[in-house]
Amino acid sequence: MDLRNVAIIAHVDHGKTTLVDCLLKQSGTFRENQQVGERMMDSNDLEREKGITILAKCTSVVWKGTRVNIVDTPGHADFGAEVERILNMVDGVVVLVDASEGPLPQTKFVTGKALKLGLRPIVLINKVDRADQRAHAVHDEIFDLFAALDANDDQLDFPTLFASAKQGWAAATPEGPREDMGPLFDLIVRHVPPPKVEASGPFTMLATTLEANPYLGRLLTGRIQTGKARPNMQVKALTRDGKVLEQTKITKILAFRGLDRQPIEEAVAGDIIAIAGFENATVADTLCSVEVETPLPAQPIDPSTIAMTFCVNDGPLAGTEGDKVTSRMIRARLMREAEGNVAIRVKDTETTDAFEVSGRGELQLAVLIETMRREGFELCVGRPRVLYQVDAETGQRLEPIEEVVVDVDEAYSGIVVDKLSQRRAELQEMRPSGGGKQRLVFHAPSRGLIGYLGEFLTDTRGTGIMNRLFHGYAPHKGVIPQRHNGTLISMENGEAVAYALWNLEDRGPMMIHPGAKVYVGMIIGEHSRGNDLEVNPLRAKKLTNIRAAGRDENVNLVPPIQMTLEKAIAYIAEDELVEVTPKSVRLRKRHLDPHERKRAQKQAEVA
Repeated sequence: MDLRNVAIIAHVDHGKTTLVDCLLKQSGTFRENQQVGERMMDSNDLEREKGITILAKCTSVVWKGTRVNIVDTPGHADFGAEVERILNMVDGVVVLVDASEGPLPQTKFVTGKALKLGLRPIVLINKVDRADQRAHAVHDEIFDLFAALDANDDQLDFPTLFASAKQGWAAATPEGPREDMGPLFDLIVRHVPPPKVEASGPFTMLATTLEANPYLGRLLTGRIQTGKARPNMQVKALTRDGKVLEQTKITKILAFRGLDRQPIEEAVAGDIIAIAGFENATVADTLCSVEVETPLPAQPIDPSTIAMTFCVNDGPLAGTEGDKVTSRMIRARLMREAEGNVAIRVKDTETTDAFEVSGRGELQLAVLIETMRREGFELCVGRPRVLYQVDAETGQRLEPIEEVVVDVDEAYSGIVVDKLSQRRAELQEMRPSGGGKQRLVFHAPSRGLIGYLGEFLTDTRGTGIMNRLFHGYAPHKGVIPQRHNGTLISMENGEAVAYALWNLEDRGPMMIHPGAKVYVGMIIGEHSRGNDLEVNPLRAKKLTNIRAAGRDENVNLVPPIQMTLEKAIAYIAEDELVEVTPKSVRLRKRHLDPHERKRAQKQAEVA
């Protein structure tokens, strides 16, 4: 059977996963009456809720006798390293762009990688059914982008289709005919070349993605470069520099058929498969026959830029809401995550109750914490901090810098520039992007962006769009101002009383409801001043036998600040922790005892 391997490149929310759903339905992968959900490729609950693709996924459809393997790549910068390796598995790319927003940074990042690898793009301008679509202007922007990314003449002569994945059609013009996705399937078969592989010779395959399967162990997915693979065949794994990692037997080969993975007895060069049987091999390693000595060229794995401390919940409410609370359970879960996710690194610390977890961004770590709390874990996490590097020649401290692209109404561009400048960002470009909006491009230190998203959405009344991308390392940019306000800390254990919270409202906004469980050292609100203040949220109204007019008026409370996990992680200071349980997200001081807290504060000041 003829083979075509194609990846879909798009920015977050441009309709990539919806398009893959549509291709699956129209290729006859499902029966006419089969019940299938929406956004089937986003299999993970978190992916559906956040509307992002976190893990690269592969699917396969048959169109007029040709098998088309489609890889749906992540569109968020924190998961960008997945993308680069996936491009080595495919022979063509479909660049999917929103007909209103045009090409955004993630599109630029991944497309740049694809063009460097010599892949010829197909451009699909999606959402042309939007009222504010500007399909032809976006088409010109894509051409300019490709030219800026040094595309060759062959790549600049790209075919373009206009589509609405939601309505299920693609056509050569925005006007139609609006029938089905047939034109896109035909174009992929015609424009994407068959895999450049050798059917003869010994078996070689580059491991591109990795997952930990509870039944089969490590599953390594990639495209067979040469030869054939069969179950029970003797194979070995080579590192990027040619060292032998391990020798083993293939226990199972899984091929992608529709949304399922099915075991097969033989896989041939060019097909994308998952192999079980290896214990130590990971992404960027070459899996090959025993006689092969040279590894396949591979992209190194990107460095982690952000680290957080995960520790055991030692608060008074520990174990009341979750059933996985011990350091042994937390460590085992983190090690399992690191085994199936190459972007996550886990290190033991000096104490047995805490672990340092590093990743590519706060979103990636927030996704891990959210997944763990849904599995029944209770833990405490510290403030994210950036990982520095040292320049080997000058000995200078270097910090990670990100490219930040902001689309915002002109009225709000001033406050965005002002706030990001305070966070040591440098404005690179400022231009109108149509419809009364402006596009601002900054280079900002990663540590300056921790916790900025919530502030940005408030400043732009929820209308701004901010996209981030790892840019490189640069010398330390200097001190960045942190949170100005102190916190209100509970000095009692028990349940918060409405009357007490009402009396405390003058001190600053609350973060808890009446009836919420509180304990000594727990943060219950934000102080209106710069220092921390210990307060009593349990103080009830004194009862007397005197009844005076207006004495028993109702207590009207201002609604408390809703602290989501991402907001809490960004909010806390160095001496604070977020307590995460399956039911609650609480903020607390690292040292619950007030005397210990003062002692630690004095030590920090001396240091």
